[in-house]
Amino acid sequence: MAVLVITGTGTEVGKTVVTAAVAATALAGGRSVAVLKAAQTGVGPNEAGDAEEVARLAGEVTVAEVARFPEPLAPGTAARRAGRAPVRPGEVAEAAAKLATEHDLVLVEGAGGLLVRFDAAGGTLADVAGLLGAPVLVVTSPGLGTLNTTELTGRELRSRGLELPGLVIGSWPGSPDLAARCNLADLPDVSGAPLLGAVPAGAGGLAPAAFRSAASGWLAPALDGTWDAGAFVTRHGP
Repeated sequence: MAVLVITGTGTEVGKTVVTAAVAATALAGGRSVAVLKAAQTGVGPNEAGDAEEVARLAGEVTVAEVARFPEPLAPGTAARRAGRAPVRPGEVAEAAAKLATEHDLVLVEGAGGLLVRFDAAGGTLADVAGLLGAPVLVVTSPGLGTLNTTELTGRELRSRGLELPGLVIGSWPGSPDLAARCNLADLPDVSGAPLLGAVPAGAGGLAPAAFRSAASGWLAPALDGTWDAGAFVTRHGP
C-alpha cells in the first residue's frame, strides 16, 4: 500500500506512537516513509507536533503537516477560533498523493477520531481516505468502553466503502484488567477486523533506539512486523 490512513477511536488512544511503530518497521524493511499530519492542533509555531514525534521515535522519515492551530480542539473549531482557513479533505489528499510519488509509504495521521470535523462543511479524515482510496488502520484502547467506539468506527468505514485492514491496540497495560483481557476476543468480533498489533503502554517514552528495535514485535505481519495475535491472546486472554 502506498498510503495508509491512521485514525483512532478517540483522543489519547496512542495514534502517534502506533504511527511511529508502523514507520519504524517500514524503515527497517528498507522502505522510504513520509508522515503527514492532516491537522495539528494544540501546538505552537515552534513546537514539535505529532509528525515530529514520529520522526524522533522512528528515524529518517519525511515530515509534513497540512496546517496547525494553537488551541487543543477539533481542527474545524481550532481553525475558526484562530481566524484561519480550515483544512479541507482535498488538500490533505493532494498532499498525501504528492508524497506518495516520492516515498514507498505515506502514513496520514488524523486528529482524534474518524469523524472529527476539519471544516464547517463537515469534511473529515474519512473523506480523505475516500479521495485517496486508501485503507484506514484503526487505533483503539484496550479497556472498558472501547467496544462501542470501535464498532461505530468500523461501521462508518464500511458504510463508506472504505477498507479496514485491522486494529492496533495503542497502549496495552502491563497489568491488564478483566475487561482488557476479554476485549482481545471481542474487539475483532465487534469490528469485523483482525487485531494487527498491541503497543505496550509507555512505549513512547522509550529511547529511540530501543523503540525502533522493539517496534516490529508490536505489529503483525500485515504491517511488516512479527507480532502473533494468537499467541498474544492465549497469553493475555481471560
